[in-house]
Amino acid sequence: MTPAHPALEKLLQKAYSAERAAAFAYIGHAASLKAPEAKAAVKQIENDEWKHRENILGLLQRYGVPVSRWNEVRFYLIGKFISASCHVIGRFMPFFFAGKLESGNVCEYFVMMRHFHSLGIREHDAMLYEMGMKEKEHEVYFLDQIRKDRLMPLFERLFSWGKEKSANDVDLQHKHPVEGSERYCKSYKSHGAADDAPDARDG
Repeated sequence: MTPAHPALEKLLQKAYSAERAAAFAYIGHAASLKAPEAKAAVKQIENDEWKHRENILGLLQRYGVPVSRWNEVRFYLIGKFISASCHVIGRFMPFFFAGKLESGNVCEYFVMMRHFHSLGIREHDAMLYEMGMKEKEHEVYFLDQIRKDRLMPLFERLFSWGKEKSANDVDLQHKHPVEGSERYCKSYKSHGAADDAPDARDG
């Protein structure tokens, strides 16, 4: 085990529970779609989220960080609500808000990596890098499904995500290697608190 790092512990706890919420949401999203290709794509993204949750659980157990019961209940309810809502809010909004969610998730894994580095731990770099890049792939997929939708300009202005705006600075066409990935997400903030302020994080 490693000395406590409150910001890292809270981020791991939150990500573990949020991955299940995302998976639940994608179950409903996939079920609401008609096109077989889209159903399969969203189902694969759901599977990725379950895998990420499994990976994070391994980190929680490795470092003796307990699962947050509060987060588990909160995100369970959120995921189930979103899953049900996908059947009644049309095609655009599930894709849009999934993309916006994934956009924010990207940086969480690169920030986790930096927190581990501050403890002298680099053995998880490859896994965290892969998960961050996978979340970026999800973001790009969801964006591509609605890029030309007439609602996109309005929603992009309202929610600061879309064709011109993203919550991260990862470019899949020009990726930094694992060793250079600390350059990503330097301006990332969680709930308005800088990522280098452990006691300001909301888990």
